Amino acid sequence: MIPFVRDMAFDYGCAQQVTPLIRRVVAPNAGPFTHTGTGAHIVGHGQVAVIDPGPNLDSHLEAILRATSGETITHIFVTHGHLDHSPLARPLAELTGATIFAGPPRRLSAHGDDRLEAGDDLTFRPDVELIDRALFSRRGWTIEAMATPGHTSDHYAFALWEENALFPGDCVMGWSTSVVSPPDGDMADYLASLEKIRARRFDLLLPAHGPPIDDVGPFLDAYIGHRLVRERQILEALRRMDVATVRLLVEEVYAGLDRRLRPAAAHSVLSHLIKLADEGLVETSGPIAFGTVFRPARARRAA
Repeated sequence: MIPFVRDMAFDYGCAQQVTPLIRRVVAPNAGPFTHTGTGAHIVGHGQVAVIDPGPNLDSHLEAILRATSGETITHIFVTHGHLDHSPLARPLAELTGATIFAGPPRRLSAHGDDRLEAGDDLTFRPDVELIDRALFSRRGWTIEAMATPGHTSDHYAFALWEENALFPGDCVMGWSTSVVSPPDGDMADYLASLEKIRARRFDLLLPAHGPPIDDVGPFLDAYIGHRLVRERQILEALRRMDVATVRLLVEEVYAGLDRRLRPAAAHSVLSHLIKLADEGLVETSGPIAFGTVFRPARARRAA
């Protein structure tokens, strides 16, 4: 079981001191995919960075400006171009003169009509495209950009060296598992990114949604283990059924899941099936999509 952390004391519109170097302002965009809303994290004092400014809401913009009154926002870091993370970056940059940093352009097409609540921000463009391990600093803080593709191809996490803390965006969420949506999302990349984060042994994770995670090692062990168990469940269900579509597998593997979350489950199942097909454990008779009929690989069925 993943030791999820869901409870968080906060007030919309108010900055909360999380650590000596980190403040958080939560946007009022709560929902089934965003939990209590997107947490914009402010790093440093005087000259500060904002990580994931969030949705373009006037009240949220005003809250960030109030929280940084008398200070200068020099850097805006965006973990990925989703509507709950990136839209406020440009308005905030225009008001403050900050530079926007984010990953390279993405593969924005999507499979079928199973759209998710937090969709793509099609207009988002950073001022500077990130590269893995790039360093940024001002007095009192140093931030390292970590390429963490999987949830999206452009996903970056940001490490704060002074506190051995990581802002993992949607790669790791304390209140829920993350959605991996092909073709932009990639399950093999996602699992590799989780391993990359686990290897760094951070003391604190500060996801974009929900409270911080301070028992990092056991949490990541369970988080990765859950994803691997889910993959085994999908493969075992397919072997029992012999042939199945994504929707049939969702009904089998995610029985009892809130129907609002079924589209997200379908995207993750499809991503697992693509990975299993690449590994030779699953086969199809044509291009992979939501309506594709999947079956266990012949060699496995014969065994």
